[in-house]
Amino acid sequence: MIPLPLARIAEITSGALGGMADPRAVVRGPVVIDSRAVEPGSLFVAIKGERVDGHDFAAQAIEAGAVAVLAARAVDAPAVIVGDTVTALAGLATAVCAELPATTVIGITGSAGKTTTKDLLARLTARIGPTVAPVGSFNNEIGHPLTVLKADEDTRYLVLELSARDVGHIAHLTRIAPPRIGVVLNVGTAHLGVFGGKEEIARAKGELVEALPADGVAVLNVDDPLVAAMAGRTRARVTWYGRASGADIRAENVTVDGRGRASFTLRTPSGAAPVGLRLYGEHAVENALAAAAAAYELGLPVATIAEELSEAEPRSRWRMEVTDREDGVTVINDAYNANPDSMRAAFGALDALAGDRRRFAIIAALRELGEEGPALNEELGRLAGGAGLVGLFVVGPDAAPVLAGAEAAVRGADAPAASTGPTSHGEASHAGISHIGASPIGASPIGASPIGASRDAGGPPGAGEPPGTGSAARLSPVVAFGDAPAAGPRGVTRVSHAADAAQAGAELSALLAPGDVVLIKGPRAAGLERVAAALLGGDRR
Repeated sequence: MIPLPLARIAEITSGALGGMADPRAVVRGPVVIDSRAVEPGSLFVAIKGERVDGHDFAAQAIEAGAVAVLAARAVDAPAVIVGDTVTALAGLATAVCAELPATTVIGITGSAGKTTTKDLLARLTARIGPTVAPVGSFNNEIGHPLTVLKADEDTRYLVLELSARDVGHIAHLTRIAPPRIGVVLNVGTAHLGVFGGKEEIARAKGELVEALPADGVAVLNVDDPLVAAMAGRTRARVTWYGRASGADIRAENVTVDGRGRASFTLRTPSGAAPVGLRLYGEHAVENALAAAAAAYELGLPVATIAEELSEAEPRSRWRMEVTDREDGVTVINDAYNANPDSMRAAFGALDALAGDRRRFAIIAALRELGEEGPALNEELGRLAGGAGLVGLFVVGPDAAPVLAGAEAAVRGADAPAASTGPTSHGEASHAGISHIGASPIGASPIGASPIGASRDAGGPPGAGEPPGTGSAARLSPVVAFGDAPAAGPRGVTRVSHAADAAQAGAELSALLAPGDVVLIKGPRAAGLERVAAALLGGDRR
């Protein structure tokens, strides 16, 4: 942050100094909203949340070295008192960004892939100048200005991701930090219920290209029709990226290795170079292309772009983190968030990575899908039920549509082998739905499989079992997955409903055998990252 005296901060935010604040005291940053992140010279912004009020930590922030508190009411500390701290935070970031004319602002938006693309592009821009980018997904009305306020006179590139939960949100963020390059990734189904349709999502995402100046650049995905249509909404020059032959920056000869990592030829107007991604999932190709297109516009040579993309490792946690345990179990932690599009991408990555190994998945019902929610969640269940899983756990409330879809998919897959006789692997091909510590939700076992009847639907975990009896013992006596070979039959699927992440993790742990692969994916509110932490012996990141 550029140094600012409290008097100037009060002027920018239309605030008043209080608590014996010295108008000459200088804030040098960082600007923080967590008192635990305070450093000497900080400005602590007190935000009142649903459960915690930052004003209660004002004195603690000052003790830790903060110069003052940006507050909405009087506190027992030097402060700048404003009408609304979030509004004041935005105003402060706007003023600071205006004082940095040598900084190129690059905005990234889309329904999926913003954070990965931001991480890749920040790595690329760092090759040619000091770069500031958000940590994780600081992309809303609070995280966005906090990131902007990290920039100073030495910052050459400010790489920002912009999210929207309604029309007008991205326009607001672009006023804080006016972009010269705008990257639009895709228009998907994230927050579909909030917007009311994909056309409204496109309307909101397109606010980024509308904010670009005439001498700016809009980097658009030629493969997404709703994104491509945004070319008519901007004064800026358009650079196309994608897989289509007409894209300026495109991927050719895409292949995926046994670990689910893509390689391709990066083709640009000035030449081509090979890229071998260390990111997991073929969907990472589009993210890499978007970052490459923006970097190309900044003048990076194609060989440099390809080199950096090939060396990039995942930087933001809980997004396609792939970890191999010592016993050979592979855990894919993609639990940061989920929507229908990212779910399909995640199961595609699981398929590529798992090969013939046994597969398990822990998922949760998707949210904010509006009237289409039940249908889209049933479609998710069909996707999971047809993914060749040995075991599927659906966590939390509102799971009925997912379970119904999974049941339908498993029924279809098992129809030719509905008997209880042995398969070619010497095991029965059955599937059923059980409820782990959850209330009944209307799902019934498939056929007469004892897997689905392993416990009363509403009973507590382990009810009626002798001490020491594990989850494997509660499975069908015909199929005990925990004792099955590592490359078990694809047709055997156990579908369970779990009350929460902890319950699902405990059940899954008892089923895993060396060599198994686990996908963990769901909405952020489901807290499924706790399952990955438990399976890996703690959160290693």
